[in-house]
Order: sequence, then C-alpha cells, then structure tokens
Amino acid sequence: MSTILFLVIGYLCGSIPFGLLLTKAAGLGDVRSIGSGNIGATNVLRTGNKKIAALTLLCDALKGTIPVVAAHFLGDDLAVLAAGFGALAGHIFPVWLKFKGGKGVATGLGVLFGWNWILGLVFVGCWIGTFYLTRISSASALTAVLIAVPVSYLLAQAGYSTLPLWPFIILAAIIWATHHANIRRLLKGEEPKSSFSKKP
Repeated sequence: MSTILFLVIGYLCGSIPFGLLLTKAAGLGDVRSIGSGNIGATNVLRTGNKKIAALTLLCDALKGTIPVVAAHFLGDDLAVLAAGFGALAGHIFPVWLKFKGGKGVATGLGVLFGWNWILGLVFVGCWIGTFYLTRISSASALTAVLIAVPVSYLLAQAGYSTLPLWPFIILAAIIWATHHANIRRLLKGEEPKSSFSKKP
C-alpha cells in the first residue's frame, strides 16, 4: 500500500509546474510560448531572468527529492523507488498541463539526490564538467545521467547504496527518451549552445 501511496505522492509533487508558475508570477508571461516551449529551467533561462531560472531549477529538483526522502522515513525501498519514478512521471506528464511537461533533468537530479546523495553530487559534477567543455545543456544532462548508471553500481558494490541497478538504468533511459529531438540535433551538429542572454 505504501508503494502505491508514494507513487501518487511523488506524481503530485512532480506535476507542480514551477517553471510556468514562477515565470507568470514574475510577469514574464507563459514560458511555453518561447524557445523550446518547455517548462524546465533551461527554457526559463531564455526569458533572461537568471534568478527565476535558478529558482525553477531548485524547485524542480526539490519536488523529486522531497517525496523520496519522505519514503525513506515512512516506507521501504520499493516506496522510495515509487516516489522517485512518480515524481519524474509527474514532471514529464503533469495532469494540470494536459500531460505536456518538462524533460525531467532537474527532477531526475532531485530523485538521484533522494536515492543516494553521493550519486547526486556525481551527476552535478559530470554536468558541470561536460557543460564547461561543450556549452550544450542537453549534452551535459545526457552525459551526466549516463555516467550515473555505472557509478550507482559501484556505490552498491562498495556498500554505499542498498538500491539495485535497474532503477538507475530506467531513469537514464527516460531522460534519454525525453531528449530524442536533442539527440538528433546533436548527431547532426545542430544543437544550439546555451546562452545566458534573453532570446526572442
């Protein structure tokens, strides 16, 4: 029962469209009408408001971490996994926005921190390192979540994680699937580099 409960709790937390709510509250309009049309922090950054973009990133991550941490205290490992996948599903398919949400990177990061904080730090380090070299947000996210898979296995072998490998494989597969258009552009060399300036 706790597994289903935390799946629902995770979904409801994940479905809160912070990118949309924060940009509207700041008088920046509907973030879905600019750039990629995404509600995530990367697209919010295209409004030119770095503070709102950073706040979106934080809130999107926390809505992945909070239900997972709650499940740690109140449920078992299955509840922990359910809370994480529920949050990720909620962000990508929010019921409030006709199931059209974000790509799940920030929320996925929050879930990773909830599952294992060391793995969360590894993700952040890989993202920063890749972004420093490429200046491409999507490439950074794809690289970081891919590297998180073998690292999760190593952490489990070293006794720093009680979770199996498969949830991390599935999470990585989901993030890669939501970035299918970005992957095509990357392969063609057409993926734009991220900018901190306002774009039309």
